[in-house]
Amino acid sequence: MKQLKALNKYFWKYRNRLGVGVVFVFLSNYLGVLSPQVTGFVIDFVQNKLDLPGYKAPERTPEYDVLVQKFIDSVQGISSTGRVVALCGITILILALIRGFFLFLMRQTIIVMSRHIEYDQKNEIYGHYQKLDTAFYKQNSTGDLMNRITEDVSRVRMFTGPAIMYLANLVAIISLSVFFMLKRDAELTMYVLAPLPILAITIYFVNNTINRKSEKIQEALSNLTTNAQESYSGIRVIKSFVQEKAMLGFFTNNSEAYKKNAIGLAKVEAVYFPSITLLIGISTLLTIMIGGLYYINGGHNIGINTIVEFVMYINMLTFPVSAIGLTASMIQRAAASQKRINEFLKTEPAIKNNPGSSVIKLKGNIAFDNVGFTYPHNGIEALKKFNLSIKSGEKVAIIGKTGSGKSTLGQLLLRMYDVTEGEIKLDGKNIQELDLSRLREQISYVPQDIFLFSETVSNNIGFGLDTAIFDNVKLAAKQASVEREIEGFSNQYDTMVGERGVTLSGGQKQRISIARALIKDPNLVIFDDCLSAVDARTEQEIINSLNQYLEAKTAIIITHRIFSLFNFDKIIVLEDGAIIEQGTHVELLGRNGHYAKLFARQQEQDMKQGN
Repeated sequence: MKQLKALNKYFWKYRNRLGVGVVFVFLSNYLGVLSPQVTGFVIDFVQNKLDLPGYKAPERTPEYDVLVQKFIDSVQGISSTGRVVALCGITILILALIRGFFLFLMRQTIIVMSRHIEYDQKNEIYGHYQKLDTAFYKQNSTGDLMNRITEDVSRVRMFTGPAIMYLANLVAIISLSVFFMLKRDAELTMYVLAPLPILAITIYFVNNTINRKSEKIQEALSNLTTNAQESYSGIRVIKSFVQEKAMLGFFTNNSEAYKKNAIGLAKVEAVYFPSITLLIGISTLLTIMIGGLYYINGGHNIGINTIVEFVMYINMLTFPVSAIGLTASMIQRAAASQKRINEFLKTEPAIKNNPGSSVIKLKGNIAFDNVGFTYPHNGIEALKKFNLSIKSGEKVAIIGKTGSGKSTLGQLLLRMYDVTEGEIKLDGKNIQELDLSRLREQISYVPQDIFLFSETVSNNIGFGLDTAIFDNVKLAAKQASVEREIEGFSNQYDTMVGERGVTLSGGQKQRISIARALIKDPNLVIFDDCLSAVDARTEQEIINSLNQYLEAKTAIIITHRIFSLFNFDKIIVLEDGAIIEQGTHVELLGRNGHYAKLFARQQEQDMKQGN
């Protein structure tokens, strides 16, 4: 239950709705408990007026609610029994209608409040997800993240809405009913309510079981969601390797685990709820039996009207008391879900603005000073004692085989990670002292793993800007050599791109991603192996465009290929996180080292492909 304290800020925010809703709960139940009293009065009145056999006038006048008493006083002077019965019937009907209206208002306040809380909580979780660093997303599955913001929030809403409403209703109806029952006959009330302590003990033990099973269900659902999400995203790979049956087997196993836990919980609830109904039924039987004995023996000033009133009170208590189990189940499930939500909300991002972070306009001077970096999620040392100086306006190529640490440099410059040792300086300032948002706004980055959103081509290109002018979108597409192909689409720049750009070819996705970087027009540009999916002619077109575009900009091009047509100021050859060669294209060829061998091998492959 302590996990649910995190919701107090929402209850305080919507305290007016909550307070008014509780008032409506009380009023609706207050009107509800008046009906048994009116019914008791009319039964006694009819017995008295018609002098029915066995009727015995009560020794003392029953204590009614003040409103019921005023109604009784108003009909006392009416001689017609039929009129009194009719007025009592109309009064009970009016009470029911007004009560129904208050029940409507109750739902309009408390349930609507829960929807507002659900909206706020989802926004809070999504906002926090946005702040978390790259390492967090490598350690947690997308399916689990999705499950916490959907299924878990939905279960919490069942607490902030229905559970709160049922709980308030339960307290109101029990307190009002017991109050009037005690006023009527305290001893009979004690007998009637005797099964309730057994109910309380049952609820305590069963709820612990429900809580444990709820946590297991949520974990199983996360696994199921992750499995499904990965299957949908990788459906082409699954089909190409004919692994539909194997993936169905994985999903079936996860689904079986979820089903097993869900059925286990259903079995507990299947025993639980009928048990509550049984206890309520026992209370009704005790009312009729003990009240009947009192009436037969002529004791306790109890008449048929008292027995009818008590039976009506017990029937009114049936749903609220039976809802104890439902409410407790909702609360326990919400607590289990809120615990999972709190785990993420309490996760502090490893990458964040440091106190006193400054905002500067980047010119493009970069210095790696003795930088070392180890990935936190797998312990791989990507860079070792790395030193590199890049002046504003220089074009630098980072070349190396897979796993040499090339992409890590781009990630560090964007502060997706912080260095393990040493420091990175931009224009003489430690990168960790710069405002994070302004830093990333001033760097254009084309990642190795291209990601396009399920949006129009135009919106994908203009993604990095608050408002993208269409002429600038077209210019960026032209610079990325993708303009002709976009204009060949059915809706041109308004063509919708499928999930992750699935409707486009690999080369088209890469070039749209390049256009997205170019439209920002920053002073620092990082390209991470962004031409791997284009042919040689398109590659040459893009390089020619980039030569003009990058003329006064600092550019870092991370690649496994050598672009001999690109005039680099410096070429860095990486291996196992360290620089093994650096210099210009001509200088490195003259050394006849690793770079020269790589260039010769590439030339040979290009000649074969040309043939």
